[in-house]
Amino acid sequence: MTPDVTTAAAGTASLVQSVDWVAIAPPLITAAVALVVLLADLFLSPRRKALLGWITLAGLAGALVSLVPLRTGSRSTFCLTANPDACSYTVDQFAFVIQALVLGGALLTTLLSMRDTEEGKLPAGEFWFLLLSSAAGAALLPASRDLATLVVALEVASLPAFALVGLKRGDRLSSEAALKFFLSSVTATAVMLLGVSFVYAATGTLHLTELATKLATVPGQLETVAEAGVVLTLVGFAFKTAAAPFHFWVPDTYVGAPLPIAAYLSVVGKAVGFSGLILVTVVAFPAYADVWGPALAVFAALTMTLGNAAALRQSATRAHSAVRLLAWSSVGQAGYLLVPIAAAAYSGDDKVGATVAYALMYAVVNLGAFAVAALVGRAKPLNRLSDYRGLYAERPLAALALAFFLLCLAGLPPGIIGLFAKVTVFSAAVDAGLGWLAVIMAVNVVVALYYYLRWAALLFRPAGASAGTAPRPERLRVPVPLAAAIGLTAVGGVVLSGLPQLALHFATVTLF
Repeated sequence: MTPDVTTAAAGTASLVQSVDWVAIAPPLITAAVALVVLLADLFLSPRRKALLGWITLAGLAGALVSLVPLRTGSRSTFCLTANPDACSYTVDQFAFVIQALVLGGALLTTLLSMRDTEEGKLPAGEFWFLLLSSAAGAALLPASRDLATLVVALEVASLPAFALVGLKRGDRLSSEAALKFFLSSVTATAVMLLGVSFVYAATGTLHLTELATKLATVPGQLETVAEAGVVLTLVGFAFKTAAAPFHFWVPDTYVGAPLPIAAYLSVVGKAVGFSGLILVTVVAFPAYADVWGPALAVFAALTMTLGNAAALRQSATRAHSAVRLLAWSSVGQAGYLLVPIAAAAYSGDDKVGATVAYALMYAVVNLGAFAVAALVGRAKPLNRLSDYRGLYAERPLAALALAFFLLCLAGLPPGIIGLFAKVTVFSAAVDAGLGWLAVIMAVNVVVALYYYLRWAALLFRPAGASAGTAPRPERLRVPVPLAAAIGLTAVGGVVLSGLPQLALHFATVTLF
């Protein structure tokens, strides 16, 4: 072999990268199972479509198991040959926790959805394929370490969600919700892509670690371009996280979507949006903390205030008022989740761990609340708050579970984990010198107590023929998967309240 050929061969070999299959296993397994479900749907008879749900459940369980080798240390792959520290995929403690939250949320959503697909309310093949595809994108996003992979993962998580929201065929509310969700998300993506293009034009790179360095030394003539890119990217993620004033799509989308998908969006959708927001702000844009820090602090104050104010106004007799209250509650909770990210601009990236710890608590108890709402909705499709009156006399275990979930969201004993998570977020604001934001948060926590306790008290009041309350229909049997979802979330909430350090341990999560 001639020297020229040898040199060329060596150069070619240097471009060949080994893939860390263990690191990419969680999203890869989820995507592979989605393809299996899609193919199996072509060959299974209608009577055997129920198998698709169990395949989905097994696939998500397998993806969760594949996280076990990733629980310690940090693993990276798809790195630049010229700069091994600039990688497109990194699984660290932050990515591990968010991937576990996402896949666990998707698994519980599967349990909530099984009976609906078996009864033909939702088309089984399409539903399970779309759910797995969205979960694969959601699992990919927290490990993404360049803007291109981040945007692709975000869209892979979002695009199937549009179809899932509108999957109730012939339902006007479902179609309207899907359209609103689609238009708002497409707008957010367009704004975000414009911002990413500006950032790339100013720096010449998309890798987050390189951006952090190059944005600090942007030439003066490109500084305005870089700052505009940071702001537009931030606005794009504000849509995804339902931060005010970009939250308008949330209540109608939750009401129109199948209830399990509303639960999925409230937990997994938020995890996706907030993990992406943390990565672009804390990891990629620390040089512009003076821009995004104050903006996120204002977003946090507006979001928690508008969310809680709207939740207070929900009428007990209005159709779907229970789901609307959970939707507005999720907007208010998003405000709390924004606080530590804003605080990170003032006192370092160690504050974002409070968002991770709070997200773990919120995911467990909010999925549990939606699970009980799905149970009540089987007998009372309008799912009004008045339909929960006297639930304890009819279904005592479900009523106790819902009361516990509401107390956790309110931050009251015995929901100790909710109290501790709020204290952690509050401390992050105080330590960062954001006293005014801590005061607004404290006021909002007190305001939220009213509607959470009002709903909890309703569960134990005697059922009566109050205005707007229809006669109680015949009691339906609780499907086993739905009962399992309620049981798992209740046990999770009790364990976290008894051992809050299991979640609060992640309040020390840092990025790089």
